[in-house]
Amino acid sequence: MERAIELARLAFDMGEVPVGAVVVAPDGEIIGEGYNLRETSRNPLTHAEIIAIDNASKHLNSWRLLDCSIYITLEPCAMCYGAIVNSRIGRIVFGAYDKKAGVCGSLINLGDVPFNHMPVVEGGFMQEECSTLLSDFFRELRACKKEKPAI
Repeated sequence: MERAIELARLAFDMGEVPVGAVVVAPDGEIIGEGYNLRETSRNPLTHAEIIAIDNASKHLNSWRLLDCSIYITLEPCAMCYGAIVNSRIGRIVFGAYDKKAGVCGSLINLGDVPFNHMPVVEGGFMQEECSTLLSDFFRELRACKKEKPAI
C-alpha cells in the first residue's frame, strides 16, 4: 500500500485525483502499477486500477491475474471492480472508503453479486493516510476555485 500511496502523491502533484494502485504477484513482486490520469489523458478509462491491471497483464503476458492482489488507495468504482473481476485478481485491499462511488460496501456491495469470480475484499487498510491525501487534494482544489474570479 505504501507504493500505491506514493503513486497517488504523483497524481496529486499532477492535479489528478490522488488514487494509486499496485498489482502484486503471489511472491510479493509488484507487477503492475498506476495512478489516475483522467485529466491528463482526457480519458475516463484511465483510473489507477485499470492502468495497474493493464501493466500487470502485459508483465505476465496474460489477462488472468490469478492469485494476485491489488492494493488501491481508494475503494474501487463499478468500472474498476468489473476489471478486477474480469482479470481474476484474487484479493482487493483498499484504503479510503468512497461513499459516492465505492462498490465494496460504501455505496453498494458488488461482492454480493454472484459473479463467476469473487475476489476477497479488505477495506480501510492505511485508511488515515489515504483519506488525508484525498481530503488535502479536494481542499486545495476548492481553494483554487475560490481564488479564480468569475468570468
